[in-house]
Amino acid sequence: MKILATAALALSTAILPASVFARDLTVGLSASTTSMDPQFYVVGPNSAMARNIFDGLVNQDARQQIQPALAESWDRIDDTTWEFKLRANVKFHDGSDFTAEDVAASIKRVPLAATNSPSSFTPYVKAITAVEAVDPLTVRIKTEGPTPLLLNNLSRIAILPAEQGETPTEEMNKGNGVIGTGPFKFVSWTPDDNIVLARNDDYWGEKAAWDKVTFRIFKNSSARVAAILSGDVDLIENIPTADTRRLEGTPSLNVVKATGNRLMYLHMDQDREESPFAKGPDGRNPLVKKEVRRALSLSLNREAIVDRIMDGQGTPAGQVVPEGYFGYDDALQVEAYDPEAAKKLLADAGYPNGFDLTFHASNDRYPNDSKVAQAVGQFFSRIGVNTAVETLPGSVYFSRASAREFSFIMGGAAVETGEPSGVLGPLLETYGPNAGQGNRGRYSNPEFDATLDKARKTLDDGERETLLKKATEIAMDDLGIIPLFFLNYTWAAKQGLSYEGRSDGYTLPYYVTAQ
Repeated sequence: MKILATAALALSTAILPASVFARDLTVGLSASTTSMDPQFYVVGPNSAMARNIFDGLVNQDARQQIQPALAESWDRIDDTTWEFKLRANVKFHDGSDFTAEDVAASIKRVPLAATNSPSSFTPYVKAITAVEAVDPLTVRIKTEGPTPLLLNNLSRIAILPAEQGETPTEEMNKGNGVIGTGPFKFVSWTPDDNIVLARNDDYWGEKAAWDKVTFRIFKNSSARVAAILSGDVDLIENIPTADTRRLEGTPSLNVVKATGNRLMYLHMDQDREESPFAKGPDGRNPLVKKEVRRALSLSLNREAIVDRIMDGQGTPAGQVVPEGYFGYDDALQVEAYDPEAAKKLLADAGYPNGFDLTFHASNDRYPNDSKVAQAVGQFFSRIGVNTAVETLPGSVYFSRASAREFSFIMGGAAVETGEPSGVLGPLLETYGPNAGQGNRGRYSNPEFDATLDKARKTLDDGERETLLKKATEIAMDDLGIIPLFFLNYTWAAKQGLSYEGRSDGYTLPYYVTAQ
């Protein structure tokens, strides 16, 4: 069933002649948007779609550097007070004026939107204690302590009209209240099929080149490639690794590549003595032992996974941010492939003959996710772990993983804030109502939590980076997660179209231009 934004918008688009949308763009996406609520779920497809419709006070550019958006400028009044000067003459898609009251209502709404979220936005606003509308174009934000990453965090929070401050996610998923200030307006959403947007002619920035954008969902990689080769779509994301060279050699296409910020990682049940899919001879969960987690990490040949399965489109990982990012630690090297050392560690941990493990992963969310999972399972089996691999569609897999129905899983985490805390917090901070919402393995270390918390409150960049490195070292030494590799991002466009690849992997038609 197609979901329309509003009856008026549905009627207006229905009666427009086809010639009005003279410059249409059709984009083939690799994964579905699961909600039209931009504050509901921290996951790549949702965040990317939201950027087309909504703005933050600040936005991130193609390399995740902070840029002015609805706020033109800002000052830190003292260690816990920030003041933002807002952009004048900005209109929401419904024609209403954007003011400071909308900022206050949007930030206040985040906890409401977190209801039943697999991974909520609350960590990005939990330091905020007050939002004051000083005047229509001035907002003052107070935090419970020094919050040096406030701008990074606010770049993740979509601004809606104050009238939508109490609109539940269920209503937005029906198309009600999907109103932003972004370059495109919401028209319709057919889940797992398509999303249609129309150009916002009142956008505060340069107008988009496209009158209408249709996003089509191609979870099947071969179908996505076939669509661009046949001309059914103008642009696709996430080229299957096996097809990249072929598309690069196709004269009618232009291939774009960008080093990505998404870490592929393994998460394991670390707090339950009995776990549903990890059992030693005594029936207990071997994954609670650090030596076992280290053995599993040593069993992995990350270079081979990248070279043979990803066709080189990735970078082996030993920490949560890629080289060149703030907080990257040169001292943390990628774990060397050493199956003999892994076997010894297993024996020392009390498992000379291994143990039983079922490894769960998605099979349609990340490039080659099913193949990577099978390879990981084979590496585990080679050191004596009796490993079965089960892969599931993302629509089923992630909700079950969040419900902790599994013992050992694979996931992907993007460096949303452009520095380590954006991954360390959601994945590794001790799970609670406002922390560790993506910590499906329930890793917990008080020293890690304290170090990360201190880093979040340290305004000096040098000191904060040192603390972030220390927090990363603690978590990597514990193997709170096992890093695998960073994905590279790819796009293919028809000749005559250009797109600047983004390190966040977002596909944003606003930046697609005709040459």
